[in-house]
Amino acid sequence: MSRLHNFITPLHTMTERNYLARMVDNKVECMIVAKKYGKDYWDGERRYGYGGYKYIPSRWKGVAKELIQVYQLGPGSKVLDVGCGKGFLLHEMLLLEPKLDVMGFDISGYAIDCATDLVKPYLYLQEAQEKYSYLDKSIDLVISLGTLHNLCLPDLERALIQIERVAKQAFIMVESFRNEKELYNLQCWALTCQSFFDDKTWISILKKLGYSGDYEFIYFE
Repeated sequence: MSRLHNFITPLHTMTERNYLARMVDNKVECMIVAKKYGKDYWDGERRYGYGGYKYIPSRWKGVAKELIQVYQLGPGSKVLDVGCGKGFLLHEMLLLEPKLDVMGFDISGYAIDCATDLVKPYLYLQEAQEKYSYLDKSIDLVISLGTLHNLCLPDLERALIQIERVAKQAFIMVESFRNEKELYNLQCWALTCQSFFDDKTWISILKKLGYSGDYEFIYFE
């Protein structure tokens, strides 16, 4: 049975965001640049994305620890990160359990090139909606953080089918909203989001697509 978790929200709420300033800052051009997922998106000006996404020791440690504990991962457990970015979460998981069998993919070659030496050998280029090169139910935990909402509905369906196929357990995190204010803030802030759904709609979509794993929603309050 799917469960709602709160792994990422504490990190998400630590960041201050000026929603209106982003909306009026030539946002269409910034969206076009961001969707290339290159250096500007990861390490360029804040208007294009992260504004500098660097490895900060232990920043992801709490999330990594919770994932290992909740999903009972140990030596030899296989973990796949769909849309892994620079792989910082996998890095922290390996520091906590060095004998995990980790792998991750992303559509950004720049992000993978910027991964730490610890995880870079396990990362590769791929789109989330492409067929995964793993056997059915062969991955102990599939995670996907902040990726699936960047897909249009047909691609989202294909991605979730693949996650469900290969995963023994799964956890995804997507952007969402619960009221008009959070919808407005999300629309102001999001540069790459394609699927704007409230939390109830997300749950309905996940069920209809046969996704049985866990999930979390982050909100822009």
